[in-house]
Amino acid sequence: MESSSDEEEVRTFVQVISEKYNPENFPYGQGLGVVILPSPPGSPVKDRLFMPSVLVLNYCGISKAGDKSDIAAFCAHVVELDLSYNRLNDWGEICTIVSSIPHLDFLNLSMNPLSGVELEPSMAEIFSRVRRLVLINTHVSWDTVHTLTRHTPELEELFLCLNDYNAVTESQTPCPSLRLLQITDNQLQQWAEVRKFGVIYPCLSTLVLANNSVDSVGDSQETLQRLFPNLRSINLNNSGLSTWDDIERLNFFPKLEEVKAMGIPLLQPYSTQERRSLLLAQLPSAVVLNGSVVSQGEREDAERFFIRYYQDRPEQELPERYHTLVSKYGQLAPLAEVDLSPRCTTVDVRWGERVVAVSLRLEQTVGDLKKHLKALLQLPNNGVRLFYINREMCSVLGPEELKCGCRALHSYSIRDGDEILVVPKVKGRCSSSHL
Repeated sequence: MESSSDEEEVRTFVQVISEKYNPENFPYGQGLGVVILPSPPGSPVKDRLFMPSVLVLNYCGISKAGDKSDIAAFCAHVVELDLSYNRLNDWGEICTIVSSIPHLDFLNLSMNPLSGVELEPSMAEIFSRVRRLVLINTHVSWDTVHTLTRHTPELEELFLCLNDYNAVTESQTPCPSLRLLQITDNQLQQWAEVRKFGVIYPCLSTLVLANNSVDSVGDSQETLQRLFPNLRSINLNNSGLSTWDDIERLNFFPKLEEVKAMGIPLLQPYSTQERRSLLLAQLPSAVVLNGSVVSQGEREDAERFFIRYYQDRPEQELPERYHTLVSKYGQLAPLAEVDLSPRCTTVDVRWGERVVAVSLRLEQTVGDLKKHLKALLQLPNNGVRLFYINREMCSVLGPEELKCGCRALHSYSIRDGDEILVVPKVKGRCSSSHL
């Protein structure tokens, strides 16, 4: 029983793939893209497996590598390896696995306990072919991150989320290949820390800083152009930005065209539409804002809104962008106020000898009017007919019966001073033909 208990505690990479891709599970050599290959004579593994190129082994309890030659035999053509949510806490074991997978392009080590475990520089060359590296919630040190990036000349994407970083340690050796850095859900607060990414990753194209408390974009135009010459996309969602000056400074990134800035203190006082319009007007180069493509029409509407929003402010409160847009569109007249309240009109309602002035809400229907007049004039229960008389055109048009109970009154073009004639319904209407 002891040995089985120990076996549960120490699960190896080889053991897991042997179980998951055991030939007995695929008696016809099919399933999960697995192909059974004949083993060389004297091989310690009875059947070699040609693994799928994308290998997902998360939540498997792996803490050791196992036999290096077995890994090489199993994983000769693996390109992507997901080892997230395992128990790997030794870079030596990770290196044994990676060194035996010659074509590895993508490596996910997220949720493995790598805090306080340093990678020896002599071992780091093993990762040289990796282009995408995910180290989310590993609490890996910056020293180890820099050791990895120094030895991965083709690294393009690096994910360092949820690692509790409140500062950034600079590297003596930049990583010019990196294009995307995702460092969401950390504790970065000062722009002085963010600035270091421009030094470490000089060709960075996408920077995802969401869910940090970064409080400003605190650099001059010259500095931002020098540090981030290739930045095309920045995500500042749920950051601590609180001034419009920070939004204006985003224009100093020479190639920036995609911005995300939702959930920031600056925008809290505004409505959803005001937030988008004011942001868009401040970011003339933005092609995509908060995930939505910006059309030319939307941009023009936002810029005109921006002018009207600020045009009554004192001169000292006007942002620089205001003057730029006024030179483009000129001073704009305030938008006319449109009264959307229900329209009313007053008509004379004639019932027999009685004439009563009645105020009508024109959005109500003919049926509504009949109910209203029945209560007002004490009309008979056996029903009435209503005729509309246009005061100006009555000699030409004559009375028009209001027949359709569901039709709105405004569709009859009723105006003040017109008349509604109320006539009791009669059962026999054929006699009218003899008049």
